[in-house]
Amino acid sequence: MKYWQILASLVLAVVLFVFPLTAQAASSSSITRSAGDEVQGQDFSGQNLVGTEYTNLKLENTNFSNANLRGAVFNGTLLEGVNLHSVDFRQGIAYLAKFKNADLSDAVLTDAMMLRSVFDHVDVTGADFTNAILDGVEIKKLCVNASGVNSQTGVDTRESLGC
Repeated sequence: MKYWQILASLVLAVVLFVFPLTAQAASSSSITRSAGDEVQGQDFSGQNLVGTEYTNLKLENTNFSNANLRGAVFNGTLLEGVNLHSVDFRQGIAYLAKFKNADLSDAVLTDAMMLRSVFDHVDVTGADFTNAILDGVEIKKLCVNASGVNSQTGVDTRESLGC
């Protein structure tokens, strides 16, 4: 068994050396962006917004309830008073986002990257954070009021946060 692993590793190394994979870079000009004035306060409830990027925007009082935000990106975005009730934010990214007085109740946030984001006075009742990556300080803040079970996944909010 050990010899097969060594042989397989050697074959893989030779293949990668002889046929190297090409590197592909992403350009910021190819990323979908939303216009700031057209987004703030709008009603996007129930819409399919997969992979949409919101960068350096103020999205105060915007309604995303029941929207499909899988793989969406909130980068440097102010999400004050935002309704994210029952959103599907699986594999989404919220980097340097500020969630203030936001409704994340019953949201599915599994496998989301939410580093350096701030959560102030956020309702996470029934939210599923399974395998989501958040800063430890923010997890502790969320655990104070975390409760409920997600209606879509059946996962306990406190358990998914590791409270």
